[in-house]
Amino acid sequence: MSALEFLGSRSLRNLLVAASLSGLSFAALADTTILNAAYDVTRELYKEVNPGFVAQWKKDTGETITVNQSHGGSSKQARSVADGLEADVVTMNQETDIDLLVQRGIIAKDWKTRLPNNASPYFSTIVFLVRKGNPKKILDWDDLGRAGVQVVVPNPKTSGNGRYTYLAAWGAMIRKGGTEAQAREAVTKLFRNVPVLDTGGRGATTTFTQRQIGDVLATFESEVHQIRKELGDNFEVVYPSQSIIAEAPVAVVDKVVDKRGTRKQATAYLQYLWSEPGQEVIAKQFNRPRSATALKAHADLFKPIKLFSINEVFGSWAQAQARHFNDGGEFDQLYQARK
Repeated sequence: MSALEFLGSRSLRNLLVAASLSGLSFAALADTTILNAAYDVTRELYKEVNPGFVAQWKKDTGETITVNQSHGGSSKQARSVADGLEADVVTMNQETDIDLLVQRGIIAKDWKTRLPNNASPYFSTIVFLVRKGNPKKILDWDDLGRAGVQVVVPNPKTSGNGRYTYLAAWGAMIRKGGTEAQAREAVTKLFRNVPVLDTGGRGATTTFTQRQIGDVLATFESEVHQIRKELGDNFEVVYPSQSIIAEAPVAVVDKVVDKRGTRKQATAYLQYLWSEPGQEVIAKQFNRPRSATALKAHADLFKPIKLFSINEVFGSWAQAQARHFNDGGEFDQLYQARK
């Protein structure tokens, strides 16, 4: 062993001994990093949430933590985690994406009962973004199926955003007294007007705002307000007569946190979303918060709208998934037959 190697080895031993004598583990000397696999229109939300959590965690524990982000279509993200992406937490926009990870043995079956509100710290809904002046006079779901109207919406097979739009259009017809056949026809007409299916909601936003494709973008309320905030008065928001409740469930990825030793940090990160500072950020980023205080403080951001739930129209998310979005289901059939 060279003198340099000996000194390096002795220095490492001394560091370990010092850590032991001070009551610290060697692992505690290193910063902790966790990864949040999120659906793709939450970039701005977590860009603001994460520093608040990091500061709170440092204050409470003295530990420095880094939160990294991965974004993509909700269902695409779930498949990435299923295929090995080591995310400590997932923050999705529909529960079936988390249930997929339960089926793979990656997340525990009781994930919905670990946190309040069925583990959904906020919700949104689907509304329309049109170009300034609303030249196609788009006011409600029926207008998305009119001849000559181009609708931008992401692919329901890869995007929770796309699924919610599909189910909102179907459910709106049912809620106003229409039949299943009429709902199917309305949704078929809508997707006949879709010029391109992006894989996620942010891709659809780019198609509509930057590529200048389409007359209307159907997307989350949070996303249309984010666009208005960034791009000014080039667009207008249209609220349909009714729409769907889009909850955003979150879960600790048990298999990953147990492997990495990050369960405590990952759990605290998700719990922070229900804290008043977390709920304040959620509301400021145009998502409808669970906190009555945050909702009251930002009531001007959330226009009243009639909302219906997945369960009210489709029975459950599992039933909606099986009937409409599994291979060979309603969506595949109507999309193939749309021409």
